[in-house]
Amino acid sequence: MSHVLFGTSQITEDGQLEIAGCLASDLAKEYGTPLFIYDVAKMKEMARGFKQTFDTFGTPHKVMYASKAFSCKAIYQLLKNEGLGFDVVSSGEIFTALAAGIEPSMLEFHGNNKTPAELEYAIDSAVGTIVIDNFNELDIVSRLVKVKNKIQTILLRVTPGVDAHTHDYILTGQEDSKFGFDVKSGQAAEALVKALADNQLIVAGIHCHIGSQIFDTSGFTAATEQMMSLLVDWRHQYDYVADVLNLGGGFGVRYTKEDTPLEPRMYVEKMIKEVKRLSKATDYPIPEIWIEPGRSIVAEAGTTLYTVGSRKEVANVRTFVAVDGGMGDNIRPALYQAKYTGLLADRAYDNPTETVTIVGKYCESGDRLIEDIELPHANTGDIFAMLTTGAYGYSMANHYNRNPKPAVVFVEDGQSQLVLRRETWADLILLDNDLK
Repeated sequence: MSHVLFGTSQITEDGQLEIAGCLASDLAKEYGTPLFIYDVAKMKEMARGFKQTFDTFGTPHKVMYASKAFSCKAIYQLLKNEGLGFDVVSSGEIFTALAAGIEPSMLEFHGNNKTPAELEYAIDSAVGTIVIDNFNELDIVSRLVKVKNKIQTILLRVTPGVDAHTHDYILTGQEDSKFGFDVKSGQAAEALVKALADNQLIVAGIHCHIGSQIFDTSGFTAATEQMMSLLVDWRHQYDYVADVLNLGGGFGVRYTKEDTPLEPRMYVEKMIKEVKRLSKATDYPIPEIWIEPGRSIVAEAGTTLYTVGSRKEVANVRTFVAVDGGMGDNIRPALYQAKYTGLLADRAYDNPTETVTIVGKYCESGDRLIEDIELPHANTGDIFAMLTTGAYGYSMANHYNRNPKPAVVFVEDGQSQLVLRRETWADLILLDNDLK
């Protein structure tokens, strides 16, 4: 039986899942389940795949980890050592990054509805770049820097109208997005003029993000063409030359055998070549290129371990195999039918004998993790490993049914380290007040 394994993950001769030299079954015994395991070597490999390609081409750049994919002190510290900066989207992510020792200059603050309090916190914390998403935000930042007598670097987020999958320039795609300034209607140009008129704002450049789970480079090529065309127009109309071109993220990962992502270097090479080609053709100074990989750095490095509990067999319909987690630690399948695969961690070489649906323990019929997966007969107490769960699992975890959040472990070179402890029942009532 073949499995979708990444990094240091492998199946031992006796059919056990091993990650970074650690048996999954041993980790489950030591830390309990549900348990998130992160392969440190795989995360380093992915981070270096993006950054080293820029270095090879000698291209000024910043690789900004989109920490919404998975945020904790340990991941910030790990990727800081790899030379990455960080895309943060809330005051909580800013606070965590700063607590992890990240220099505020290496942070860029995103979001379509940053509150005045969040923006004030970002400015007070000397966050390097604020990505301005709308006019309301521009007004707030402009007011705050005057009150505080500070200078703030910003990027303008624009919607270039590129569909990440069909790569058409679609007007409805521009108008229907909650993010950024629309180019076609003139919003983006209006925002530029307004920002340039404020001498306490440094308009470093522009930003776009065209989607997620992108498996080829044509969407990025189209977006680069649109963004460079916009910059050339702005040079002629407003005598503005950008220092930064942020092309966002969205690089695909492999959840199942049907997914076919490219290596990080292939995305980056295409971006670099296209920016250089267009810069030369238009005599435009080559801007510093920023990208924002998140999912692509952590997703494939992550594995979630569950303990199998009950079974329900409905003749000629379906067999349900329940585990001790579910939509509380991975809401993606319930939220938007995300597809995953997995295996029995101690019996990976056993021949499949049944097709089952892996479900969780939560009080929702939609609490299904994997539908119609072929497995050996799963017994109560078996350890089920769900693969490619490193992105948007823990970061979207919740307390539905008052279940504590799982622990998170980093593994490397045969060693494991607890980076997020398992929540306790006491943690669940920590914020509760008694009725008076």
